[in-house]
Amino acid sequence: MKKVLSGIQPSGQLTLGNYIGAMKNFVELQHSHQCYFMVVDLHAITVPQAPEALKEQTESVAALFIAAGIDPDKASVFLQSHVSAHAELGWMMTTLSYMGELERMTQFKDKSEGKESVGAGLFVYPALMAADILLYNADLVPVGDDQKQHLELTRDLAQRFNQRYGETFLIPEPYMPKVGARIMSLDDASKKMSKSNPNPGSYIALLDPPDVIRKKISRAVTDSGREVKFDPVNKPEVSNLMTIYSHCSDMTLEQIEEKYEGQGYGSFKKDLAEQVVATLEPLQHKYQEIRSSGAIHDILRKGAREAVEVANSTVQEAKRKMGFLLP
Repeated sequence: MKKVLSGIQPSGQLTLGNYIGAMKNFVELQHSHQCYFMVVDLHAITVPQAPEALKEQTESVAALFIAAGIDPDKASVFLQSHVSAHAELGWMMTTLSYMGELERMTQFKDKSEGKESVGAGLFVYPALMAADILLYNADLVPVGDDQKQHLELTRDLAQRFNQRYGETFLIPEPYMPKVGARIMSLDDASKKMSKSNPNPGSYIALLDPPDVIRKKISRAVTDSGREVKFDPVNKPEVSNLMTIYSHCSDMTLEQIEEKYEGQGYGSFKKDLAEQVVATLEPLQHKYQEIRSSGAIHDILRKGAREAVEVANSTVQEAKRKMGFLLP
């Protein structure tokens, strides 16, 4: 079976965009691939985090993985910080990275823009991300458009290591689903739906109550006119809402157009809200069960044991190739 590796940061609330663009794909991939899904808590601390908030969000994201349908008997679910090989290989990858490569990372530019001082961790974290992937010799890495650049750096670092020290790492390939890989903001369809957006009305959090979801969708920005038509160039706002509708129902974009022909945005948005509520309510119920039972801690310990076995073997081989004296 081919290996898949992906992770989500425990900073802010996970959104409907995370679910449609990433987690639904995780659930599908676990049936045909050997999957490693982690909460990347080491990445989260590249910017300041309140300790209690980090702890709560880390457990919350892990529980949402399971609530979304990831089966811990089919996939390894774990915390990045529970596998020390990530930090160790991350340092080794940092020594292979060039300043120019890291300076060109658009995420670093975006997150550091306008700040008087920027932590070194934010600058070098693409090397840690490369280690995350290479530790498991992942064949496929589910990525959004905003992470493609980081995966290219991972490929470059793997090839650089292999050329210097001998064949060690598999060169990973991106996995990008054709539809739904990028759900956009409810207040500006030119921007990705993001949990870091300061406007909570711009995203639907996975744990938003039904009435909050209805209110956010009722206030979602729409294009001029009243035609429900999928046209990302001329009607980006409505096209984004239609994409969400399609992923939360069994309807195609063409069927949605046909259903709301001549009706305008009002009934479309009202029905969309109910589709989103119906999609998230079962996930929210399961999430509450997992959190109240405490089962997530056993799941994370099991996942870490599985990950450590693979990751330690990889990092030991990399150290041997580089010339470290092994115990």
